[in-house]
Amino acid sequence: MNTEQVISVQGARAVLGSRPVLRGVDLTVRRGEVVALLGANGSGKSTAVRSVIGQVPLTEGRIELFGTELRRFRRWQRLGYVPQRTTAASGVPATVREVVAAGRLARSRFGLPSRGDREAVRRAIGLVGLADRAGDSVSALSGGQHQRVLIARALASEPELLIMDEPMAGVDLASQEVLAGTLREQVAAGTSVLLVLHELGPLEPLIDRAVVLREGCVVHDGPPPEAVGQHALPGHDHVHPHAADEPLRTGLLT
Repeated sequence: MNTEQVISVQGARAVLGSRPVLRGVDLTVRRGEVVALLGANGSGKSTAVRSVIGQVPLTEGRIELFGTELRRFRRWQRLGYVPQRTTAASGVPATVREVVAAGRLARSRFGLPSRGDREAVRRAIGLVGLADRAGDSVSALSGGQHQRVLIARALASEPELLIMDEPMAGVDLASQEVLAGTLREQVAAGTSVLLVLHELGPLEPLIDRAVVLREGCVVHDGPPPEAVGQHALPGHDHVHPHAADEPLRTGLLT
């Protein structure tokens, strides 16, 4: 396996309010690797990935993306981010195509879409099985279809690294199968992936390595634990109210 690190987190500590959430977390993702970040409710999974993209500041520690310190990193088009799905998606007055096109903003010059941009959007929508809904309002979609739109938006930038926070949470079985197939294609094409998961489910065959958090500390880093693979971990991470994402906002990381 390629030893180049696309994510390097060293000694990460973070506090939300007055509560320590990360307590010295070390985390790496190498090029072409699929890493699952697992843990029970409140273990710090979502905080860890959101610190990686700069949404949660560290009180201590160091983060690098593609070998560049996070505070100096500017090439966000290399990264696709899929936040936790929320009901905010249902109120967005935009079509599927418009939302997915927002994923190309970091690559577009002067905000004008090129033929390549339009083709990337078309391909991303097709990858998640929504080609026939491209012109529909996202408000007309089911919860599972909302999640597919978020993933298509991330894929539209043709990222080298894909970070997904609970991509299967609250998603119907048919959409889970579509999303697993989509991710399988991205992995086969060489995309590196960091997944926050409540349980491995249909993504288990894709996972190279699992990192398990407990109370903000890494308690396992290696092959996916059998017990975690077979049984759901209780609960989901709570989203801190001051750090909640609006999953369909067009700026993504800006």
